[in-house]
Amino acid sequence: MDLQLLTYLVVGASFALYIGIAIVARAGSTRDFYIAGGGVNPVANGMATAADWMSAASFISMAGMIAFMGYGGSVFLMGWTGGFVILALLLAPYLRKYGKFTVPEFIGDRYYSRSARGVAVLCLIICSITYVIGQMKGIGVAFSRFLEVDYDTGLLAGMCIVFFYAVLGGMKGITYTQIAQYCVLIFAYTVPAIFISLQLTGIAVPQLGLGSVLSGTDVYLLDRLDQVVSDLGFREYTTDSRGSTLNMFAFTLSLMIGTAGLPHVIVRFFTVPKVRDARTSAGWALLFIAILYTTAPAVAAMARLNLMTTVEPESGEYLSYDKRPQWFKNWEVTGLLAFEDKNQDGLIQYSADPVSNELVKVDNDILVLANPEIAKLPNWVIALVAAGGLAAALSTAAGLLLAIASAISHDLLKGILRPEISERQELLASRVSMALAVLVAGYLGFNPPGFAAGTVALAFGLAASSIFPALMLGIFSMRVSKEGAIAGMLAGIGVTLFYVFQHKGIMFIPGTSFLGDLPANWFFGIEPNAFGVVGAAINFSVAFAVSAFTKPPPDNVVEMVGSIRVPKLKTDTNSV
Repeated sequence: MDLQLLTYLVVGASFALYIGIAIVARAGSTRDFYIAGGGVNPVANGMATAADWMSAASFISMAGMIAFMGYGGSVFLMGWTGGFVILALLLAPYLRKYGKFTVPEFIGDRYYSRSARGVAVLCLIICSITYVIGQMKGIGVAFSRFLEVDYDTGLLAGMCIVFFYAVLGGMKGITYTQIAQYCVLIFAYTVPAIFISLQLTGIAVPQLGLGSVLSGTDVYLLDRLDQVVSDLGFREYTTDSRGSTLNMFAFTLSLMIGTAGLPHVIVRFFTVPKVRDARTSAGWALLFIAILYTTAPAVAAMARLNLMTTVEPESGEYLSYDKRPQWFKNWEVTGLLAFEDKNQDGLIQYSADPVSNELVKVDNDILVLANPEIAKLPNWVIALVAAGGLAAALSTAAGLLLAIASAISHDLLKGILRPEISERQELLASRVSMALAVLVAGYLGFNPPGFAAGTVALAFGLAASSIFPALMLGIFSMRVSKEGAIAGMLAGIGVTLFYVFQHKGIMFIPGTSFLGDLPANWFFGIEPNAFGVVGAAINFSVAFAVSAFTKPPPDNVVEMVGSIRVPKLKTDTNSV
């Protein structure tokens, strides 16, 4: 069957499934809209959490980044998985025991202040909007290839799909849609990885194939990759670190604590019936996530090797542009792959030298989607990968948009501005807020600041510097006051944003930065996307310092914190 028709059928069937689930599981109350009624099974919630967590950055961009960064890209693997452990052990069970709808609601009650809740809403929106830009970039990349159109048209099509099922179903519809999306994305990620591992090494398990010799040779796959990239002038794949050791450490830690502070992931643990279920679902989610994350390094290395050897064949001769393979032509249509014949010889000369390099654009985010085509896998595998990439981008985008809508309708409108509105009015406000969030996210997606995972890394830094310290202190410190928490959040996110803007410019617009994006001007060599850990340290310090000079929390707040931290002797169902 023709690839285009097969892709339409596979992706169309997956969309029909998502929309059907959204219609059946549509939200009829604010409880359904915010926390899916609070009765989701822990295993199902673990699967939905994994889909919510494994975004376009994980499915599409992470392997592409590791492929082009080599060893330096490992910070994403270590940071994101390690952070989930922190979330599962230190935050999720306690916040579930508290038993409300949103993260800003907890911060508002714990710090006995509407102002604290408002600042939390501001931080949440900044983090979530930054994060959703990366998802929109992934949606645009996947849809542009699937529809064989330009990036902007692909993004517009994706926005329409997200708008329909996210606005209609709320958390209830999104939860069950994400379960289906997890099944699609994990199958789509592992099947081509198995095919390509068999092709290159003869071993069906990609994780083992990564450390094995190439079929018919005694050369290890990574050794061959090192040789190929070095021949083209790039740094060796296995030793290419991301800056200094301090920068690697700061980046990893920033991603870890940023993970633990992401509201759209935290809120997933509010949907289970009991506190114990929050821990159980976190364990299941980590297992489901590990399947993809342990496969990603193999996908990255194999995809980079396939790309290099396709463009520069084993003979050492450059590939003629007129004889370029079909996958090359397909991705040229999207505008994410571009060739410029600088010396007019008709050959595709790919190298690390920007002057002589003629493959002038190879977007990191295309590599996972293009890999099955480069490897000449069956059409049904290529169609499956397209469906998986779309599932990953759509699942997280929906979760983020719900977090933004909840913050606006439940925390800002109902919690601060108009507490007297009815549940029906609040539900309407939630849907209007989500519709507006889709439009804003789409607008930013049309002008993305960079590759998906890089933008997402910045969102993690912002969450690390603002929300994570407020939650940790709210649970484990009875002395931090409302003034301390507010000052800490504003200081943490303010310093982080200033550092990012002074190096990358406002929304990454060239010419609007103060110092320029130069490592020489980085604070102790820490790059902007890794600065969240410094912002977090400032947040903690300011919160403690200000609290030392202000009145301690009232007795009822101290009692509330104690009740969250100390388990009851009897089984705690603690339904919301």
